[in-house]
Amino acid sequence: MAISELQLPATVKVHELADPKTLAATQAHDVAERLRQAIASKGQACLVLSGGRSPVPFLEKLAGEALDWTRVTVSLADERWVPVAHQDSNAGLLARHLFKGPAAKARFIGLYQPAATLEAAAEQADQVLADLPPIDVLVLGMGDDGHTASLFPASPNLRQGLAKVGERRCLPMLAPSVPHQRLSMTRALLASAGLTLLAVQGAGKLATLRTALAGEDPTEMPIRAFLHDPLDIYWCP
Repeated sequence: MAISELQLPATVKVHELADPKTLAATQAHDVAERLRQAIASKGQACLVLSGGRSPVPFLEKLAGEALDWTRVTVSLADERWVPVAHQDSNAGLLARHLFKGPAAKARFIGLYQPAATLEAAAEQADQVLADLPPIDVLVLGMGDDGHTASLFPASPNLRQGLAKVGERRCLPMLAPSVPHQRLSMTRALLASAGLTLLAVQGAGKLATLRTALAGEDPTEMPIRAFLHDPLDIYWCP
């Protein structure tokens, strides 16, 4: 099955790449170019990234892009509720693969808060995100279950997290995988991005995307909440 066989909404633009290496380089180039445009027009840019293993080549390519990183604010769409030094921390992932060389000069607004409870940590992160500039570029991921950010099917706060309009910027979420406790930006905040990108690699993720397109309930597959808004999908087999 090819991505061209899917019935994608008119708001979705597909970039077909030959392999993961080309995808990472192309995506990094396009993200950097959009950030340069934002800096040129308003003096600053804001980038929100997703964690996990898949984005590592993209992050390393992005770190090498010529960009005035002192004018870039970076944040995360979601975070595991673990200290930054923990191997599962998304902030730690960025420290290892993005914030090096000139990119180390970027301003980082993280979600992890060492509070007494996950709920308290989410409330603190919500307040911290009040300082986040308007999002110029959002890079989403997608799990095999159709989750995106840490908006997981069957998570207790999912309906609030998927609301188009809401005052909360960050909510406590629960994942089916370890570590279970997560912090996630809400759809209301994520959907404000000027440009949203989604990388899809391999037959498994393509099948997930096909299933997501076949239904309408975002609580079953939260990625559905983003498939009918402007979205750039970067695809390779």
